[in-house]
Amino acid sequence: MMEVVRVPVLSDNYAWLLHDDASGETVAIDPGEGQPLLDAAAARGWTIGAIWNTHWHPDHVGGNAAIKAATGAEVTGPEAERTKIADLDRGVGEGAMLSVGDAQATVWSVPGHTTGHIAFHFADEALLFTGDTLFAMGCGRLFEGTAADMFGNMRRYADLPPETRVYCGHEYTLSNGRYALIAEPDNAAIVERMQAVEAMRAKGEATVPTTIGAELATNPFLRAGSVEELARHRAAKDAF
Repeated sequence: MMEVVRVPVLSDNYAWLLHDDASGETVAIDPGEGQPLLDAAAARGWTIGAIWNTHWHPDHVGGNAAIKAATGAEVTGPEAERTKIADLDRGVGEGAMLSVGDAQATVWSVPGHTTGHIAFHFADEALLFTGDTLFAMGCGRLFEGTAADMFGNMRRYADLPPETRVYCGHEYTLSNGRYALIAEPDNAAIVERMQAVEAMRAKGEATVPTTIGAELATNPFLRAGSVEELARHRAAKDAF
């Protein structure tokens, strides 16, 4: 059995711990800070043996050095961003296979937010770690790529089974949902979801992980039917 633990870091980031009970292996995904991940692992009697980065931004790699110094963990991340990730040991790209115990993750190339951004898909476990590409009710800003890049990512994500659980890098759901209400004011699913999101955030609760099914019903970016539609949403959300 593989456990996934959400670890809040910085102001609104989420890092993730993956732990395989049978092997005892633990992976940290996108540690924006080191100590919160080390503390969360230690509280469970785990030792972080590997770090996986989805992209080079400091709020996703800032904890690499501290975790590596404390545990000797190997750092894996996008080969295309090797020069931007100081502690990278292993560079990977589309189609590479990574493991946590017997669980196998396929690396997906998902450019747009950054040119080398990757995601980790565990098909058998129906888990997807999207970094800053797909968010709950939103998608990542296009800092280095194009709307066409992101649209391709959204189509790929949309083809996954609806029960696939999505673990993203930020608590952006409230802001994303407010835009979604403007983008699709007649979408009853968005209205209903936002009622739940507002209640959760008022109590300080996290709104992720989400699922592909929930995003297909309520995420204007995943629901976009063309590059042009996604681009319009991205421009409008950026100005929102």
